[in-house]
Amino acid sequence: GGRLMRRPLGRAASDTGLASGSWWDRSGAGQGVTPRTRLLRSAPKQQMEGKSKGLEYYFSQFLCFASVVLLLIFLGILVVKMIGSGWLDKREENFILLPVDCDKRTDDFCQAKQKDVVINVLHELYNYLSVQAGNFECGNPENLKSKCIWVSEAKDHVVNVTGSSPKKFEAALHWILNTNKDLGIWLKGRDLSEPVTKVEDVFCLESAHPQMGLGCRFRRAVVTAIMNLFLFFWCLITLWGILLFLRYRWRKMEEEEQAMYEMVKKIIAVVQDHYKEWERNLERYPYVGIFHVRDSLIPPQSRKKMKRVWERAVDFLASNESRIQTESHRVAGEDMLVWRWTQPSYVSDSEH
Repeated sequence: GGRLMRRPLGRAASDTGLASGSWWDRSGAGQGVTPRTRLLRSAPKQQMEGKSKGLEYYFSQFLCFASVVLLLIFLGILVVKMIGSGWLDKREENFILLPVDCDKRTDDFCQAKQKDVVINVLHELYNYLSVQAGNFECGNPENLKSKCIWVSEAKDHVVNVTGSSPKKFEAALHWILNTNKDLGIWLKGRDLSEPVTKVEDVFCLESAHPQMGLGCRFRRAVVTAIMNLFLFFWCLITLWGILLFLRYRWRKMEEEEQAMYEMVKKIIAVVQDHYKEWERNLERYPYVGIFHVRDSLIPPQSRKKMKRVWERAVDFLASNESRIQTESHRVAGEDMLVWRWTQPSYVSDSEH
């Protein structure tokens, strides 16, 4: 009853492990969750917490950056407002400090102010004239008679808009006359062909650069392109017409020259045959009348049409044919031109 039993060490350790495992099982069975399960369940929570902390960090950084940007924008607006107000106050103070008789003063301050006023008048005058010229070019909705606006009308507009005195308007005209720069404003007198040298001679003002809208410019460009194409095709058709006329004329001249040579051959044959018949005593005279030859070769209905061919053939025979001699004889009581064959018949036969 008092013996001790030995157990192997490995078995004891395994039994101990089993015993401890059974203890953990029992303790886990009592709670329902093992430590491994807790670890697996806690991992997603840690990931979610990490993500939420990252979003919170970036969002907080964005809010800080946005706050700084809004603050800078607010400060910028405040500074701009303050600086702008200060500038306006200074301008008002300058206008308040401007003497009443600044026109008669020659100090730098007054001269600069007078120059600003004149430039403002020129700017308004340029805009007014360019708009009026553009309206005149684009349908003329105001029924203007010309792009050249009367000087009195332009003066009234500029004085009303700028609040300047008429003297400032005259000073602007003097500036336009005396400057060497192209201000885009033309001063014209009553005689448009003569240049204006004095302000008193100015009759109307015209803009050199009409202000036109996009639609008007596009329409004018299309019209200009169509007109240019029309002129191009018209010139092309004219050139083709001239070419066709010249070709027709050359062909007619060639046909007329060929007909003239044919007529020369017929005349030579008629005159030569008449001479042969005279040698045979079949004809009374050795010569034949020119009009008699014409009447025998050309029918009455064709004589008017063949008149030029006949005249050229006669001239050709008189200047280029040595076998036919033109003479003047009195036949039947009338003087007439005749042709005589000058070459003997035996020579002609030997040539044949």
